[in-house]
Amino acid sequence: MSSASPRKQRLRRYKAPRHILAKFLAAHLSPELRNKYGRRAVRLRQGDTVKVIKGTFKNIEGKVKRVDVKRQMAYIENVSIKKSDGSTVDVPIRIPNLMITQLNLDDKYRKEKLEAKQA
Repeated sequence: MSSASPRKQRLRRYKAPRHILAKFLAAHLSPELRNKYGRRAVRLRQGDTVKVIKGTFKNIEGKVKRVDVKRQMAYIENVSIKKSDGSTVDVPIRIPNLMITQLNLDDKYRKEKLEAKQA
C-alpha cells in the first residue's frame, strides 16, 4: 500500500521496522564496479571504500567505519570535524551521498551473491 502524499511516504519510511530499513542502505557503485558486477547499487557495509559525491566533504574517499541503520547514515574515515576543545568528531554522511569504489568481500555470502548476479 502506498500513498502519493510525500508526508505519508516520509512517515512510513521513518516508522519502518529494522528489516525494511536495511533495504534503504544501498549505495551506488562506481562505473568500474557497475560494469564488473552488472548492478547499479549494493548495500553498504563496514569496510567498503566509498567516495563522498555530495555535500561539504565532496570528493573525500575513505573506508566505512560504521553504518547506522536506524538513522540511515554512514561514518567514514577522514570525514570528521574539529571541535573548539580540540577533539575530533566523526560526521555522519547520508548513504545516497556516497559511491562505493571498492567492496569489502571478506564475507563469502556477499561475494557469492555478487558473483552469481555477474554470471
